[in-house]
Amino acid sequence: MMKPHTAPLPIDLAPIAGWLHAQRIDGLTGLRHPRLLAGGTQNIVLRFTGGARDYVLRHPPAQPRANSNALLAREIRVLTALEHTAVPHPRLVAACTDPAVAGAVFYVMEAVDGFNPTVAMNAAAPRHRMGLELMDALAALGGIDPAAVGLGDFGKMSGFLERQVRRWADELEGYNRFTGWEGPGALGDVDAVGRWLTDHCPAQARTGIIHGDYHIGNGIFGEDGALRAVVDWEMATLGDPLVDLGRILISWPDGQTPRPQTMRVAPLEGFPTRAEMIARYAERSGRALDDLPWFEVMACYKLGLILEGSHARAQAGLADVATGERLHISAIALLQEARTIIARA
Repeated sequence: MMKPHTAPLPIDLAPIAGWLHAQRIDGLTGLRHPRLLAGGTQNIVLRFTGGARDYVLRHPPAQPRANSNALLAREIRVLTALEHTAVPHPRLVAACTDPAVAGAVFYVMEAVDGFNPTVAMNAAAPRHRMGLELMDALAALGGIDPAAVGLGDFGKMSGFLERQVRRWADELEGYNRFTGWEGPGALGDVDAVGRWLTDHCPAQARTGIIHGDYHIGNGIFGEDGALRAVVDWEMATLGDPLVDLGRILISWPDGQTPRPQTMRVAPLEGFPTRAEMIARYAERSGRALDDLPWFEVMACYKLGLILEGSHARAQAGLADVATGERLHISAIALLQEARTIIARA
């Protein structure tokens, strides 16, 4: 479970409480004892008591981004689609897609009891099982037919992999708008990584639902190591499920020495090895993984360029300098990891 915050609530809950009351949802009576949860960085995540049980509200930030409502609406669609599937997720209880009700799109889901390993690791939980459960859930997600659960139009699959290189190269180029940014040269030869990805793009892509940011920090686990829920679905779309596998593998440790991109969990010992994780996914998904290096390089490329955005904003005086420098170091490490994977591919 994410840790509660005692800070003042950043939004007015009265219209949300009124809307929930009007829905007459069985078991949900009132909106009492609201407390903010740590872990949500792009949205407000608030746990409250509504009758005999707890629920969680997700709402855009008090100063929403231009696409906040659209992203929350996509999360609502995904959680609706995952109902009755084998993918562990928080059960959607109520969703309001009309911003006029409370100033933004929002939804309520059942609270999932457990722990987030990047917030507070449960020392007693079997870490080996935790890793394998992440692979089981990912294979289950990739095995869903999007059209069968109402997500056939959730993303443009044609040319998906080919578009990724240009998409993130454009993102990097866009950082030139931040005055004071030292430019892409500080990251090493980024263009060489992009060219390799373009030249070695897999000829075949499989269509599936992808989470978009699949890593251990977006999981809630029980004391027994079971994965109780995958959370934070705002980046979900249609794509090749190996995109998610590449993302989690670049954060997975090999041994006990953390690198800048290693998942922020301690201790590291006891988790499955990368080889075990890959073997588990192959077994559960039944998929050949010959192209896996490409997806790992893409994951390094994408995440590295995203993190560099914080550095660019920090150099322009628009973000915390220390955070920007830390993420810049991680971006350099990720792109170097991409080159290492390329060298042995």
